[in-house]
Amino acid sequence: MSIPYPFTAIVGMADLRLGLLLNAVSPAIGGVLVRGEKGTAKSTAVRALAALLPEVDVVPGCRFSCDPADPDPGCPDGPHERGTGRARPARMVELPVGASEDRLVGALDIERALADGVKAYQPGLLADAHRGVLYVDEVNLLHDHLIDSLLDAAAMGASYVEREGVSVRHAARFLLVGTMNPEEGELRPQLLDRFGLTVEVAASRETEERVEVVRRRLAYDAGPAAFAARWAAEESALRQRIAAARALLPKVRLGDAALRQIAATCAAFEVDGMRADIVMARTASALAAWAGRTGVLAEDVRQAALLALPHRRRRNPFDAPGLDEDKLDETLEQHADGDGPDGDGPDGDGDGPDGGPDGDGPGGGPDGGPGGEPPRGGGGEQATGSGGEAPAGAEPVPQPRRPGGEDRRERDEDGARDEERQPGSGAAGERAAAPAGEPFHARTLSVPGVGEGAAGRRSRGRTATGRTTGARRPQGALHRLHLTATVQAAAPHQRARGRRGPGLVVRRDDLREAVREGRESNLVLFVVDASGSMAARQRMSAVKGAVLSLLLDAYQRRDKVGLVTFRGADAEVVLPPTSSVDAAAARLEALPTGGRTPLAAGLLKAREVLRVERLRDPSRRPLLVAVTDGRATGGPEPVARAGRAARLLADEGTASVVVDCESGPVRLGLAGTLAAELGGPAVTLGELRADAVSALVKDVRRAA
Repeated sequence: MSIPYPFTAIVGMADLRLGLLLNAVSPAIGGVLVRGEKGTAKSTAVRALAALLPEVDVVPGCRFSCDPADPDPGCPDGPHERGTGRARPARMVELPVGASEDRLVGALDIERALADGVKAYQPGLLADAHRGVLYVDEVNLLHDHLIDSLLDAAAMGASYVEREGVSVRHAARFLLVGTMNPEEGELRPQLLDRFGLTVEVAASRETEERVEVVRRRLAYDAGPAAFAARWAAEESALRQRIAAARALLPKVRLGDAALRQIAATCAAFEVDGMRADIVMARTASALAAWAGRTGVLAEDVRQAALLALPHRRRRNPFDAPGLDEDKLDETLEQHADGDGPDGDGPDGDGDGPDGGPDGDGPGGGPDGGPGGEPPRGGGGEQATGSGGEAPAGAEPVPQPRRPGGEDRRERDEDGARDEERQPGSGAAGERAAAPAGEPFHARTLSVPGVGEGAAGRRSRGRTATGRTTGARRPQGALHRLHLTATVQAAAPHQRARGRRGPGLVVRRDDLREAVREGRESNLVLFVVDASGSMAARQRMSAVKGAVLSLLLDAYQRRDKVGLVTFRGADAEVVLPPTSSVDAAAARLEALPTGGRTPLAAGLLKAREVLRVERLRDPSRRPLLVAVTDGRATGGPEPVARAGRAARLLADEGTASVVVDCESGPVRLGLAGTLAAELGGPAVTLGELRADAVSALVKDVRRAA
């Protein structure tokens, strides 16, 4: 068994360590989501925490880790008698990104059911993680149905399995830790809300801290046992402090004053529902117990808000998590109780066994171990010296602004007129227009046919969830038995197999798995014309608003997105395909315009991007969205070259949609010609609105 890196040897990362320790003290908080760039010791910290947890007593032979002092009366392996059990270390169970739903929640043991006629249940990872740690690396890459099952179990403390004739309920109480890199895509707000706390981590920018990190890591790699021995005393002290805080937690009193501050804070930041209030209350109580107090102070409420609210106050999918600390302080002061802290009494003075909230706990001091005063900046500056820099891909998109400033009429290389120029936007031909208006509800664009890509919400696809449409021979391990098809495959061979009496002789070749059809996610590659003709008459502002709406739609449908632009003499991959639509929105906001229109270069660049992506992920079908007025003016024979590039994409079977941005009383219809060569439809900016389509349908019905 490998020796984990000591928790107390981690340098900096104060918020990360505090969030993990609070969940170790009170698993009812609901876990912690760790957001940060790659290489910031997220996984190392989680594995180190698991080694600190106290041993658990379990009923011998119970696959669900029942407590012998208080066994679960509904345990599938029960009933168990109260008594003594055997002690074992708390488990850390890792949920891989490619896990199936059967592996997570458990399912019918099909081989035993067919061979022995026994309806046996095979437990999943939720059962293995009971009374331990469930660690989900790259949680944002999991399928939504897996995340829903995972978070439901974490919230209820139990897992309910109803499938293939099996009805099982078992306890599933664990410390849930999820890590993610925002550059690879965000979680939906509904799923973010299910995590109790969130912390942002970034690598330190301080030279001395980075040197210390490298020095300790090299020492650990050279001799894990010797390195762990150096930190054994700190680890033991921290383990004892966790146990003491757990024992003290039931005695912590959360008074009315603290409850009023919690409620006022959640209301001030306009969080939805009541989960934030409950999580803040549990976190503030855990903070008091961690400090060795039985009374909750205002500083506990403040720290709880910084950990529990940043990911819950997101009002827009493109807004980065964060909390206005000045507003938080003002709210807490307005609802402060002048009579002093809650829970005044023998333990209310803050003098706990480890020196109170301001004392140095185990591992405190220059070595970066946890302890001491909890950090004040749960959502801001961290002890890593990073200054709380937001991770890449999570930059907020600036609010749409009205075009203003000087009225400068200039001609670009196409001869088009620019009605207005943004002040301070740089030299002529390098202007960036702001999106016009708020994003609207975009019309759904989909890929024709049925694919087999990752589960999502855009195009039809054969996925693990959805309605059953047929059966096939298993391709690898059997996951979802199609019972009717299996019986039909086995029935003609019963006499040859010597069947006597009732029953059915089923062999492995007879097994059939269900084919289900649901919705898949796609790669939506935007090819945006940023030439001077698009900048004329502020057309680019409307285009950016439309593309932003399509990005919002891609976010909701769990797609990957990419952005190619063309202007001047060439095309550029502004954003390689990624799951982070926040990054695409940020790049779109700062997109410069001007110059000629190398349409062929844009289409060929898109073709190269799609070729590479097919090699990386053959099952994910692409959807090319060309946003242009159809003009081609760059390079030799621009119109003919653009037509040939479009036909190449069509011959490769790339599904395409052209968003026609042409405006004005006289229209050339060039975008429609491009759409015909691509083999896809053309829609105008007005037709892209879902409400416009529904209004058109209503008008047709009214006329009929």
